[in-house]
Amino acid sequence: MPPITIIPMKSANFVEMSEQLYQQLLLDTKEISISIGKKMVTVKIRSVEMNPDEIHFPENLFQLFQLPIQRYKFHVIYQENTQSLLLGPVIGLVTDFKNKGNEEPHFRSIHTFCEELHHGLSENGGFLYVFSYPEFSDQGYYFEGGKWKAAQLPLPNVIYNRIHSRKIEFGKEYHLFRHRLAELNIPIFNDRFLSKWEVHEHLIHENHLLSYVPDTKLFSKEHLTTFAKSYETVFIKPVHGSQGRNIFKLQKKNDYFTLESSIKSQTEKKHVILSIDEIYQHLKPLLNNRIYIIQQGIPLLTYQSRGMDYRILCHKSQQNNWKATSAVARISAEDEFVSNIARGGEIMTPLNALKENMSISDAKWLITQMKELAIETAVIIDRKSSGITGELGIDIGIDQEGKPWLIEVNSKPSKNFEDGQMKIRPSAKAIIKFCTKLAFDTSSEMEDS
Repeated sequence: MPPITIIPMKSANFVEMSEQLYQQLLLDTKEISISIGKKMVTVKIRSVEMNPDEIHFPENLFQLFQLPIQRYKFHVIYQENTQSLLLGPVIGLVTDFKNKGNEEPHFRSIHTFCEELHHGLSENGGFLYVFSYPEFSDQGYYFEGGKWKAAQLPLPNVIYNRIHSRKIEFGKEYHLFRHRLAELNIPIFNDRFLSKWEVHEHLIHENHLLSYVPDTKLFSKEHLTTFAKSYETVFIKPVHGSQGRNIFKLQKKNDYFTLESSIKSQTEKKHVILSIDEIYQHLKPLLNNRIYIIQQGIPLLTYQSRGMDYRILCHKSQQNNWKATSAVARISAEDEFVSNIARGGEIMTPLNALKENMSISDAKWLITQMKELAIETAVIIDRKSSGITGELGIDIGIDQEGKPWLIEVNSKPSKNFEDGQMKIRPSAKAIIKFCTKLAFDTSSEMEDS
């Protein structure tokens, strides 16, 4: 059934429901349990003549549920065996940001996206708030009147993980937070960053995907020697890296090599090095004892001589199927060999990016092929990864023969592909639908009041 509207009323000791909704839900009781988030409250209920899709709550009920007193649009499910009404979903988005006391918070790179999710959920039915994991259950931020306001808010039905840092996810405090979620039976999706080696190991054991995966090994002097002899270009990437940081590009030039770095602090970006041993000795202190992979470089199609790849966003639907919700071409900045937007890259539609190299019909066929490859990759990663996966960003490159290659898989893809208009993008709608499914699928452990 479509969402219903919850409207505050000043004073009453009962909940009012429209006669039509009362009959539609097949209610046969004057007392009912209502759950919002993880809390359940037993209330007296009466049916009255009013708009068919409305329920009126007394203000003290909002306080019991720890909800700001305002209008809400919620999905509703009636469980006849327990005579309980489930309203929701309440979605918590966990991230890391500095709490500046009474100032309005800023959620860093996902700030605008959080607002987009709020608007989308308000339209679709549900309530979103953002919180930092150390403040879980004590304080969150909800959007009202153009601002994010602090309040103690209900425990959510589901949590969407947008922590920015791998280091935080490895930390003790975050593990305690995760343990508490497990105790409360609150699902969290996209629960951690994926490592590049983990993704590679998942994909290479799938015969039908093997030909799309560049040759990849864990970095060592032996593998560096083998790759430098075998390939014109080699990339050396941190296993736990993101946003194009700390990547090295090794290129063979006749009888010598060049080594480039994406590390901003390195004033000299390109080095001419003669031998493999020199390359290894030069790299070793820069890798700083972290785990790196070494990967075959693919001669990819370029756009106006600049590097180019494609980010396909994939989301799991309410039917548990993976779908490609958006696709963009990412063009590297003039002086960069990585295409990440965080490194000054720009985006355009895949069709516009490809038609410089091929006919429009060939470009359309290739875009379809990329989406199919991304979906198949998402299915494999979802199946083989622990936890709940609902969103993945799949990076694909196209070589000069028109063949797609799987470059990278991201469990927390960037949300900065903006077009300047405040509209709810398909990717945001897909997240809202998946959260709604998780919220109502989870067998709720309610806290009676």
